[in-house]
Amino acid sequence: MPANDPTLRTASTGIVGLDDILNGGLTLDRMYLIEGTPGTGKTTLGLGFLLSGAAAGASCLYITLAETEVELRAVGASHGWSLDSLHLFEMVPADGFSEDQEQTLLHPSEVELGETVRSIMAKVDELRPARVVLDSLSELRLLAQSPIRYRRQILALKHFFSTRECTVLFLDDKGASGSDLQLHSIAHGVISLDQTLASFGAQRRRLHVVKMRGLAFRGGYHDFEIERGGLRVYPRLVASEHDTADNAAAITTGSPELDALLGGGLVPGTATLLTGPAGVGKTTTSIQCMVAALERGENAAYFLFDERMPTLMVRSKALGMDLQPYLTSGQLLMRAIDPAEMSPGEFAASVRSAVESHGARIVVIDSLNAYLQSMPNEQFLVLQMHEMLTYLGQKGVASLLILGLHGVTGDVRSDVDLSYLSDTVVQLRYFEAHGEVRQAISVIKTRTARHERTIREFQISEDGLQLGEPLRQFQGVLTGVPTFLGEGRNLMAAQPDGELPNG
Repeated sequence: MPANDPTLRTASTGIVGLDDILNGGLTLDRMYLIEGTPGTGKTTLGLGFLLSGAAAGASCLYITLAETEVELRAVGASHGWSLDSLHLFEMVPADGFSEDQEQTLLHPSEVELGETVRSIMAKVDELRPARVVLDSLSELRLLAQSPIRYRRQILALKHFFSTRECTVLFLDDKGASGSDLQLHSIAHGVISLDQTLASFGAQRRRLHVVKMRGLAFRGGYHDFEIERGGLRVYPRLVASEHDTADNAAAITTGSPELDALLGGGLVPGTATLLTGPAGVGKTTTSIQCMVAALERGENAAYFLFDERMPTLMVRSKALGMDLQPYLTSGQLLMRAIDPAEMSPGEFAASVRSAVESHGARIVVIDSLNAYLQSMPNEQFLVLQMHEMLTYLGQKGVASLLILGLHGVTGDVRSDVDLSYLSDTVVQLRYFEAHGEVRQAISVIKTRTARHERTIREFQISEDGLQLGEPLRQFQGVLTGVPTFLGEGRNLMAAQPDGELPNG
């Protein structure tokens, strides 16, 4: 994202993440439009903008044409805010239903627009605020009764504020008719908020900057949440904005045999995709690679979509990979993700925080199947994963991605093909031999080294992942039903009864 003109004076919006999208904040002494359907957070954004200014010592004014001061203070209290530092100008008289106050903004059709605009100007001249929020333009639109009159009054307000050294946010309800394009042309900048409701799960809120004169902003949609303390915006991840790390030597997976299969081990800055049916050992393999990094003193992050964290902790400990000490020391960041509640933008922000704040050098996403369900369609998943993997690569992070396949043997399929986005693809399969279900591992491709072309049997025990000799006496192992061509002496010894479960 290019830099803004250094001669422009900007002010923080007070909204976490929004300043990053705007490359610093809003240009001072301009008029901006914040539009959105009811419930998208316009009032919360406006209050956060004013409180940020008040904290910096600026005089700030909130003009409300629809809500009462009591309602505004209740909104502030729900976020843990005190609005005592703000000037609240309520243009809905408390005695509006009395006989001598027949004309009120509770009945906008009976009130002259000119009177309302003059009252706003008088209050601004009285207080001389540096920041103003006007909530909302829909009331002025009703008073105007005609588009021409409405536009003239908005232009008058814009000229008035431009001579008062005042930064103004106009809040507007975006109804079924869509955006007010005339208002877009008048405003210096426009930020649009909206929310969508999926068939299951929480609503998703997102915003995009429609226009911003003189500012180099990050375009596209950005997810955001309304939480206690205001809005939290998750800027869309753009990999090209981040520096590229130097190439590093391959790191061990904790298994010399697996290192040899990969052509030397995992290479920092690359993405490794582990595919296979349920229970074949994808999670265990990824945890062993992660534990090897933790034992070297590196930090790691594990994002768990499918399995419960207590179950994963118990199973890993039984396999000789106790993760609790690393969690306690803070070296390992493990987070259980609910795809029904977390937006893709928030997840991308969590990964970025793990890398930049926690210092993670290896990141595991378990699994992509659940992540797919959190997306509106497959195309968006591929685009977002491309940006995320490119970002992790440029940061020199080794990423492990787990993708579950449907079926056990024969023709197994996945929900989405992400193999072309990965630098290395490791395939884990079941196969039948001598009346037993066994497991085989092979590396389908790697872009960083010459890897083994062999297919090896593997087992999971209390010592972790154990690889056997190449299955040279079998043909068709990847089909799940191989043809036996020898004596089977290169097969690993069968696991005793009560063997540990695979992951």
